[in-house]
Amino acid sequence: MKSMNTSLTPQPPATEPATAASAPAPAAQTPRSLLKHLQTQFPAFRDFLPLSIGIDKQLLAVMPELDRKTMRTALGIHTGSLRYLKVMEKAKVRHDLDGTPGAEVTDTHRAHATQVLQERFKKEADRKKAEREAKAAEEAARVHADKLNQLAAKFAKKS
Repeated sequence: MKSMNTSLTPQPPATEPATAASAPAPAAQTPRSLLKHLQTQFPAFRDFLPLSIGIDKQLLAVMPELDRKTMRTALGIHTGSLRYLKVMEKAKVRHDLDGTPGAEVTDTHRAHATQVLQERFKKEADRKKAEREAKAAEEAARVHADKLNQLAAKFAKKS
């Protein structure tokens, strides 16, 4: 048993996980981590510029190892963000990955961004209103319970 070289035993497992970890890394990448990577690498993502139509094809040409589903989810997160929609609402021109201006932003796309923002703001306002109403109802119930307890205590003393 002592004749085995134990210094060689740990080496193959250490080499295998490093290779295995580096191979599935693009596949195991989350949409949010991919988006952070895209924001550091491409000015159009970093500056929230309106992306040109077909930006997914440009991304795949530059980064062929990307998982399409993860990429599309990351693009959805980016283009659905409040900051991107606010820029799209007023934008005139779309941009490529490197930030160079390209095609024009249509009125339809600007109107869509405006509509999505309005729906979001309305939904948030409705949520806050419901939250305030629930808090007010809770407070009213607490005050009512306190008054009932005071009355009960008052009549309990007289008896």
